[in-house]
Amino acid sequence: MLVVDDDPKIADLVRLYLERAGFQVVVAADGLAALKLMRETQPALMVLDLMLPHVDGTTVARIAREEAGIPIVMLTALGSTRQRVSGLEAGADDYVAKPFAPSELVARVRSVLRRAMPARQSARLQRGDLVLDPAVHTAKLGGRPVELSPAEFEILTALFEAGGRVVTREQLIDRLHPQGEGIDSRSIDVYVRRLRLKLSDSPSHARFVVTARGVGYRLGTG
Repeated sequence: MLVVDDDPKIADLVRLYLERAGFQVVVAADGLAALKLMRETQPALMVLDLMLPHVDGTTVARIAREEAGIPIVMLTALGSTRQRVSGLEAGADDYVAKPFAPSELVARVRSVLRRAMPARQSARLQRGDLVLDPAVHTAKLGGRPVELSPAEFEILTALFEAGGRVVTREQLIDRLHPQGEGIDSRSIDVYVRRLRLKLSDSPSHARFVVTARGVGYRLGTG
């Protein structure tokens, strides 16, 4: 779980209560650090302040939704209706205004996770006749199973989740190895070549894995 707040006292308080509730927590003090940690740790949920240095909380929420789709609980002193709506429109699932009771925040976090996790675990991903089931880690093409390695499955899932947007090689590296060890952009290209072979996907007429030259890959139309 990722807690983002530029007030160290509040961040420590939230971290303490969430850890007491059994969650593993990492903390960021600004928007840039939050996005970096999000990409490295892939948290189950983000507790996010709106007023942040470098990159504001609304922008962090929007990027987090686009890249990771993780649940977000906004935590901020800005309690007006307009600001609340702005946070929710950016992708927040819930909103807790400062000052707050830590026990209430923990309850909100648990509630959001209960709503989010079943949908994320059960949702199948489909493009054309290719179907992924993240809950059981299986892939089928034309109704027939496709045996994918964990890395290949993760890359294909990332492309599905991006919804047609380009996923950079750097993002794929971060997803496969958050600590950046033992993998580089050429390794990503090797995984993609193997993935294409298993999907009978031609680079020149790609149905599923389309190259964005010099950048990365995106999901084809099927």
